[in-house]
Amino acid sequence: MTYTGNVDVGGRPDVRELPGLTVTKVAVGPYDNNAYILRCTATGERLLVDAAAEASRLLELVGDGPLARVVTTHRHQDHWTALSEVVRATSALVVAHPRDAEPLPEPVSETVEDGDTVRVGEATLDVIHLRGHTPGSIALLYDAGGALADRPHLFTGDSLFPGGVGNTWGDASRFKRLLADVEERVFDRLPDATWFYPGHGKDSTLGRERPSLPEWRARGW
Repeated sequence: MTYTGNVDVGGRPDVRELPGLTVTKVAVGPYDNNAYILRCTATGERLLVDAAAEASRLLELVGDGPLARVVTTHRHQDHWTALSEVVRATSALVVAHPRDAEPLPEPVSETVEDGDTVRVGEATLDVIHLRGHTPGSIALLYDAGGALADRPHLFTGDSLFPGGVGNTWGDASRFKRLLADVEERVFDRLPDATWFYPGHGKDSTLGRERPSLPEWRARGW
């Protein structure tokens, strides 16, 4: 079946097969958060992006395979409500940027900075630090070791959505910092065919959003 990325809380997950990696997207919790289970097709090892809510649902989707890591994209509580329960059930390592590590309810086993990598089995994801929504927000880039360099996949947390960057609550300096990071580290670096998976709502591509960058800059949010 064709992947759309359109999921609803209480509904079915959507699954996408990529070279070397299977992506399962599910919507959970009262804030309609997206969580992503990434499975290495070579080893079966799993990685969870944002243990947002509904731990039992997330654990069901993880299944019997080993959950090696839980990556928390940023410090906001709606993205880690289920973290403790998931970690205690699986002994997964907790991964986050050091500037967002302190508020998390579990010790961070692996801190990551811009340019670092996170592994799941034989697959590698590149860490992109996007400052503004929170000090330590990160995105994860997957290009299958270069096989998808012309159409990579990016997990953006709450830093980039269809229609704009993440909330900076009217703080002009934070908005400028976030937009600058998103432009320089995402749009200037990656091709239009890049598919991105946000922390809430529908997916999009950089090509679909790129023409709106001047509008985002002018409106200030």
